[in-house]
Amino acid sequence: MKNSRWIAAVFMIATLVGCGSVPERGAPKVVYVPGAKVDLADTSLVKETLYHQYNQWKNTRYRMGGLSRNGIDCSGFVHVTFKTKFGVVLPRSTEFQAQLGETIAKDQLRAGDLVFFKTGMKDRHVGVYLEDGRFLHASTSHGVTISGLNESYWKSTYWKAKRLDI
Repeated sequence: MKNSRWIAAVFMIATLVGCGSVPERGAPKVVYVPGAKVDLADTSLVKETLYHQYNQWKNTRYRMGGLSRNGIDCSGFVHVTFKTKFGVVLPRSTEFQAQLGETIAKDQLRAGDLVFFKTGMKDRHVGVYLEDGRFLHASTSHGVTISGLNESYWKSTYWKAKRLDI
């Protein structure tokens, strides 16, 4: 009985804190997987890679703290995508991902840029820009999906975009 209360308490806390809340220590950094680095400036290759990732992961449900096809959260999806598709290990949390790279204007977005949203008082959300105002992400309501920056919800919560100099 004690274990079930403890598990319920942990679940409740995880549910309340939102996406990208997995704690990390130290300054945010990027680590490269040996021999697997991809040039993010090659936008056609990046787009092709991201659409392939979408086709593999589409409809995977959202799960706070998840890192598998059984469930994944937004920062976890970005983390897994960059690690497996680009050979780049990003921090696990949205908070640290948002500190990486160079801030860029919305009209300068290109495939592979990270897009961030303020979805609550302290909650943040992250996705990967594709093209034509669309981005790939793990949505709490739709799982892994593609959404538009001009959809009313995403337009009203848009925060910033970052380009990783990798």
